[in-house]
Amino acid sequence: MPSPNSSNSYAAPRITTHEFGRMPDGRAVTEYTLDNGRGLCLSAINLGGIVTALQVPDRHGQSGNIVLGLRTLEDYLTPHPHLGTIVGRYANRIAGGRFMLDGVAHQLPLNNGANSLHGGHQGFGTRYWQIDAVPTQGDEVAIDLRYTSADGEEGYPGEVQVTVRYALSTIENAWRIDYRAVSDRATVLNLSHHDYFNLAGAGAVRDHRLTIPASRFCPVDSALIPLGLAPVAETPFDFRVAKPIGERIDDPHEQLRVAGGYDHNWVLDREPTGMALAARLEHEPSGRVMEVHTTEPAVQFYSGNFLDGTLRGREGESFKQGAGLCLETQHYPDSPNQPEFPSTVLRPGEAFSSTTLHRFGLLA
Repeated sequence: MPSPNSSNSYAAPRITTHEFGRMPDGRAVTEYTLDNGRGLCLSAINLGGIVTALQVPDRHGQSGNIVLGLRTLEDYLTPHPHLGTIVGRYANRIAGGRFMLDGVAHQLPLNNGANSLHGGHQGFGTRYWQIDAVPTQGDEVAIDLRYTSADGEEGYPGEVQVTVRYALSTIENAWRIDYRAVSDRATVLNLSHHDYFNLAGAGAVRDHRLTIPASRFCPVDSALIPLGLAPVAETPFDFRVAKPIGERIDDPHEQLRVAGGYDHNWVLDREPTGMALAARLEHEPSGRVMEVHTTEPAVQFYSGNFLDGTLRGREGESFKQGAGLCLETQHYPDSPNQPEFPSTVLRPGEAFSSTTLHRFGLLA
């Protein structure tokens, strides 16, 4: 996978800032822009740790924004489908917004029909994060985002201290996300990032070719709660070999009808520890390629089914169905209620640690 500007002559990586707006209580929201010196630039703000733009060169060296973003802070303060946010405390759905932990029942807000989704009404993507630039180390430029989630926030037990690092690498031409968290009480935690990617920079993503190295996925009920595991073989959910997203998205498969497209959890074929490939996304016209590697056991692929054209981007473009797709590395949905799934319990004295890497290059 050749990288853009693959010569060894790079500009110095840098971070620039400007005021993006002010919260209703007067706190300044700053947009930090990380530049790795070879065309990869990421912009993020205090509100929700939102990635507002991710500039990546195409095969002709022309830079383009490959994530869906809104124009103003006011746009981000109004309800939106988690565009570019950090999601937590619990990414994805918890059935009925209820779970038992150590014999105690916990009730969460219901913000997705009968379920709790992405941490509730005021999940991590709506919170104000402290952001600090990290002293440059080697070929990386980075920022640290910090947030303390109070005991009982959105119904979750325990005070949780979270640090998320966004780092751009020059040599690897990659964006890495490092999640770290500790809690003073037993709680459940599932952190992810909710970027809507479009390697073309505009239009729809149906022509993007996707690979997911997973032989199993989680079929869901009508509320999109997992019903266990099922093989992907001989179904539209088999992305073990690269294929266009639009190739079978309109098939009369029950699971596609239930979700209105793809909105499912794929269980990665991987070793228990270390980094592993979660997905590879390709766009032939631009030549852009994105590989996603993670320490997490699964990835939620969402094909932007519920984008309805009401939101508009920085250039005034309308975000219609399929304008972007999400590849959310995470643990399985509803794990607190499904003991056969890997545990998402975090206890005092333990440290939650997770890493996801987005590596960018060009088709040969």
